[in-house]
Amino acid sequence: MNENEFLYHTSCDNCGSSDANSIYSDGHAYCFSCNKTTQGQSTMELTPITKQESNFISGEHLPLNKRKINLDTVQKYNYQVGAWFARPCHIANYYNDSKELVAQKLRYPNKDFQWLGTPKEAGLFGEHTCKGKGKYITVCEGEIDALTMSQCMDNNKWDVVSIKTGAAGAKKDIQKSLDFLEGYENVIFMFDQDEQGQKAAIECAKLLTPSKAKIASLPLKDPNEMLLAGKQDKLVKAMWDAKPYRPDGIVLGSEIFDEIMKEDNYVTAQYPFKSLNDKTHGLRKGELTTITAGTGVGKSSFCRHVALDLLKQGFGVGYIALEESIKRSALGIMGVHLKKPLHLTREGISETQLQETFKSTIGNGNFYLYNHFGNTVADSLLNKIRYLAKSCEVDFVVLDHLHMALSALGDEHTNDERKLIDYFVSKLRTLVEETGIGVILISHLRRSEGDKGFEDGKEVTMNSLRGSASIGQLSDLIIGINRDIKSEKKLANLTILKNRFSGETGKACTLLYDLNTGCLSETTPDVLDDY
Repeated sequence: MNENEFLYHTSCDNCGSSDANSIYSDGHAYCFSCNKTTQGQSTMELTPITKQESNFISGEHLPLNKRKINLDTVQKYNYQVGAWFARPCHIANYYNDSKELVAQKLRYPNKDFQWLGTPKEAGLFGEHTCKGKGKYITVCEGEIDALTMSQCMDNNKWDVVSIKTGAAGAKKDIQKSLDFLEGYENVIFMFDQDEQGQKAAIECAKLLTPSKAKIASLPLKDPNEMLLAGKQDKLVKAMWDAKPYRPDGIVLGSEIFDEIMKEDNYVTAQYPFKSLNDKTHGLRKGELTTITAGTGVGKSSFCRHVALDLLKQGFGVGYIALEESIKRSALGIMGVHLKKPLHLTREGISETQLQETFKSTIGNGNFYLYNHFGNTVADSLLNKIRYLAKSCEVDFVVLDHLHMALSALGDEHTNDERKLIDYFVSKLRTLVEETGIGVILISHLRRSEGDKGFEDGKEVTMNSLRGSASIGQLSDLIIGINRDIKSEKKLANLTILKNRFSGETGKACTLLYDLNTGCLSETTPDVLDDY
């Protein structure tokens, strides 16, 4: 760089001009409005184009006088003024969940912008400044609006962020940071007041827990325009007056004839067992399915088969098994595919077979596990399921099992198991309705009265469900599994205890468990006779 190379225009503290002051590479400044020359600092202190090893650039914290943004605000967000190859620009720094700088958005005077780094790894702009929980957070459409709102909210004492890519990319940006935003009680979307901004605000509000999202209405286009017009008091009031987003659910009956005439188009998957499909008409999104049986009868094994078959049908699957590690869950599903109990032995299975199996099952990009150890609080699990549905866009979630999910909930809510189950299952049911995913829930049975227990082959009924009637009331489908675990005949009977979709209940099928393969298969009369 030449000693006196021009770098960029900025504001002048002497005359108040917003852009007549020119900064040069030797550090001095000259204002073409008031003709004042300011001696510069060393280039190490001032130069905005020092290129770092990470290929990011560094700039200087300067008040954005043209936007009425003060120095404290830009310092809080590490928003800088600099240049890229001598081209003046603003530098918005973006961080990941570990608060590491991973991307920079460069904004040029003509409003063009470019990215440095990896914006896909970044959270929302300003996310690194936030507490991650609290009563309120405001989400703006652009970085300047986020700086504006933060400054107006009691001099940067409230959490304010902005999306990365404008209204067009708002939904994806919020999806990536959904877990972060769910930590707040109220999320205020303060997007531009044009059609694109308001449409994006509604799309983003739909992603959050009902009643958590609120949409602000402004008399001018955006927060910075409000500040420039001296209406910061009205801007703050607009945040407090933001209305909760609630879809309009009131419909006049005389207007729905066309809807009535349309055939319902259910998203239906198939179980891996034909007779079970005949009885249930398949597995549907938007339903809560409960699997119940005695200890050791085969609930988890059944769910592994279902999860694998869903993957083969092209559905996205979230798998939360709270009594085993993610490695055990993965090996279980891969083992079903290979017809080999991989958690016991890999004899006869080559590394190539394992790699191919991995890629076609749990490694196909549609399968998600939850590494739960140390964090099984039920409310947290609900948020994780919502994240799987909204951000990962899975179709079905397996939760194994209900009573483990309740293990850490008692201290916060109640030690009454029935009330805990009522709380969790009702929340889970609401989540199914909200997201449209299908949930497969494993539930234990109450202790059997009398000499014969459920592990001895006692028939499972609705009254056998442990803890609360809410499981039976809120589930769309309930499948009971019973077998005698002491019997040499590894046979399990599946009975439909409830079927809200078609009303068909009763015995569905009998499954045979093969110890050598670790797999279940539907039996035929011939197999039963020869066993």
